[in-house]
Amino acid sequence: MSTFFKTAETFIPGEMTLPQKYYTSPEVFAREKERIFDRYWFCVGHHSRIANPGEYFLQDILGENLIILRDRQGEIRAFFNVCRHRGTRVCEQPEGRFKNSIQCDYHAWTYALDGKLIGAPFMKDVPGFRFEDFPLRAAHVRLWAGFIFVNTNLQSEPLPFDELFAPLQGKLDRWNAPTLKVMHRERYELASNWKYIFQNFNECYHCPTIHPMLNQFTDYTSGANDLIEGPFLGGYLELTQQSMTVTGRICALPLGDLTGGDDKRAYYYSLLPNLLLNIHPDYIMYHLIFPHDPGHSTIISEWMFHPEAASRPGFNPQDAIDFWHQTNLQDWHVCELSQRGVESSAYTPGWYTPRETLLAAFDRDYLKTMGG
Repeated sequence: MSTFFKTAETFIPGEMTLPQKYYTSPEVFAREKERIFDRYWFCVGHHSRIANPGEYFLQDILGENLIILRDRQGEIRAFFNVCRHRGTRVCEQPEGRFKNSIQCDYHAWTYALDGKLIGAPFMKDVPGFRFEDFPLRAAHVRLWAGFIFVNTNLQSEPLPFDELFAPLQGKLDRWNAPTLKVMHRERYELASNWKYIFQNFNECYHCPTIHPMLNQFTDYTSGANDLIEGPFLGGYLELTQQSMTVTGRICALPLGDLTGGDDKRAYYYSLLPNLLLNIHPDYIMYHLIFPHDPGHSTIISEWMFHPEAASRPGFNPQDAIDFWHQTNLQDWHVCELSQRGVESSAYTPGWYTPRETLLAAFDRDYLKTMGG
């Protein structure tokens, strides 16, 4: 075992799954918004998606629509997609590139890429009106390992980012995550509570029955976990093939100079509230979960490769894309089956097994954050 892993999990016999209300109750979902979604940081993707000044994409988060962009100085910003004139949605296209400014088509109020109001027809003649008082409203933005995180709460400060993310410092250095490039994206709509998606991700107890192809490429009882308590969980599994691809072969340039067995491992980490990382020797695939209500979630899955991979012989991203698209559909189906089951009057909490310690850890942290 790698010396990177210094902690051990504790199986606590008798720990049980969450009661029904945590998957079905609108009141619980409202409390999740207050205690989790409004305080933690949502990942909206990797900065390579907006590599050049002016590039942007839109992202919905719990009823808010954000413009995620890179300004002329290269800084990443997140603005609420709301004109400061009469509240009109400023931008309609889901992604693209602004030339030098952002203009609302309704009355031509215009904003610089840093959000400042720079044009408002006839408002110069209005006594007391000051352009500097009406920039686009901004969400909080931070970066970690090349990933963009936002918080949309305008009423109070989110949890301190650096303190929260301290357990993750250096975690993705070996794979050069900030330099990678997103080359494929899939969107999935699920009739499932967001927590089922987290819980399914954090165990491979289901792999032999749900994922016959994946089960050929790893020993689901292998590996170890290094993040075992708190809002961030995960570890690794040993690969029995070169990579998790349909052929079992490496499909792209290695992401880094991987040593200590990391070239033969698949790492996985879940970051509350919405990022699930699958890390392989030749690519990273990750999921972004966006909850809508107790029984519905959107998942955006993206595949990242070495920035020079596409120019090298043997680049076969479809080998990784097809592997995970098939595996994802299997996971999403069983999450939806779980949601259907938990909605039944026959559901009662069940016991966790020794293969589900991270799920029990997720529940413990979740209940603590929710206040019991």
